[in-house]
Amino acid sequence: MTAVAQLRVRLDATDATVRAGALELLSRAGITVDPAEPTVTLAVGGTVEEALDAALTTPEQALPVTEPGRGRRLMVLADTFAPAGVLRAVRTGVSVLLHTRRTTADQLVAAVHSARHGDGRLPSEVLARLLSGPETAVVTAPRTLTARQTAVLTLMADGHGNAAIARSLSCSEHTVKNVIYELMARLQVRNRSHAVARAVRAGLI
Repeated sequence: MTAVAQLRVRLDATDATVRAGALELLSRAGITVDPAEPTVTLAVGGTVEEALDAALTTPEQALPVTEPGRGRRLMVLADTFAPAGVLRAVRTGVSVLLHTRRTTADQLVAAVHSARHGDGRLPSEVLARLLSGPETAVVTAPRTLTARQTAVLTLMADGHGNAAIARSLSCSEHTVKNVIYELMARLQVRNRSHAVARAVRAGLI
C-alpha cells in the first residue's frame, strides 16, 4: 500500500462526466489526484485524440513527454483507439494507452508505474491495428539489429521494464538503458512503444 500511496496523477479530462468516471477508478486504485506534483499525467477522453487535446492544450506542450527531463510523463485512458489517434499519441511520447472500461484498479496502478519509468503498455489489438495501418512519413528501419538489441526489443514488446529485461539478459539496467537509446536512434523513434511498433512492422522481431 505504501507504493500505491506515493502515486499521484494530474488528471486532464474532456468533460465533467469523463472526469468523474476517471476519479472513481483512481479512487479504487488508491491513486491520489495532485496536479501540483504528479507522478504522471492521465489524459482521459472518449477517443485518444480527445484525451490528448485535453492534456496538450498548447503547441508548446506537444513535446515528447517520456524523455528524461522533457516535461510530463503522459498516459491515455480512452474508449476508442483510431489508428490516427494512436499514432499521434505514440509520436507525442505517450507510452501507455488503456481501455477505459477494461482497466481494473490493479492494472491502473501497474500502468502508472510503467508510465513513471517510461515503460510501454499498449493493448494488443491496438498495437496490431497500429502495425497494419498505413503510416505517414515512413522512416526506413535498419535491416538488422545486434543480438542484444533484438533481445531487448522482444522483451520490451512483451511489456517488461528495464529491471526485468536486465535480469533476463544477466546484465545491468544501465546496459539496458544504453541499448534502448541506441535502438531509438537507429529506428528514429521517440519512445519505447514506437520502437516496438516500428521493429515489428519492419520484421526485426
